[in-house]
Amino acid sequence: MRRREIYENIFSAKTLFIAGLLIMPALLFNPGTEYRVIQFLFFWLLAWLSGKKINPVLTIFVIFFIITFNLVIPYGKVLYSFGMFKITSGALTAGIHRAVTFQALIMLSKFCIRGDLRIPGAFGELLGESLRIFSVMTDRKYQMTGKNIIAEIDSLMLELGAENTLQSNIQKTKTKPVGYVVLAAIIIISWLLFFINVF
Repeated sequence: MRRREIYENIFSAKTLFIAGLLIMPALLFNPGTEYRVIQFLFFWLLAWLSGKKINPVLTIFVIFFIITFNLVIPYGKVLYSFGMFKITSGALTAGIHRAVTFQALIMLSKFCIRGDLRIPGAFGELLGESLRIFSVMTDRKYQMTGKNIIAEIDSLMLELGAENTLQSNIQKTKTKPVGYVVLAAIIIISWLLFFINVF
């Protein structure tokens, strides 16, 4: 895929990881729900541009589930009422806030975490391996259904092993000058959405 090739050729895994660490506080400390929605859409675009697999149906389902779960405890102004079930402004806003934050973090991780990430040191190796497994699981062609959990776990282990073999054969790329410019622009845009809301 052309987008994936460009993404892997102009950025190094370590530079992407550092960029992700710089961007994350701009999302987590942003109090405005509407601005978090914009950040989510921005990170979704970044994940798509990087050639990562995105399941829109699953994304919408998770957002819907989190919002619905928050509506169970109503508070604030009642917007709609269906018998005993009430949709309140406070619960709805909180649900949207949490749902888009969770999905924004997923999309940011898709863009900033690559399988060839290597962090020095014993703790760094453990962290890097955990992030690599998370990256592979969120980028899988299919999802675990629970119908045959043993076969699905076995398939995941084989996929992780194949991913490891592929990554060992990949030459480490250094971030190109244009890559630094792109990441700087992404970081500035992410924090701009924070500062616009706060100030």
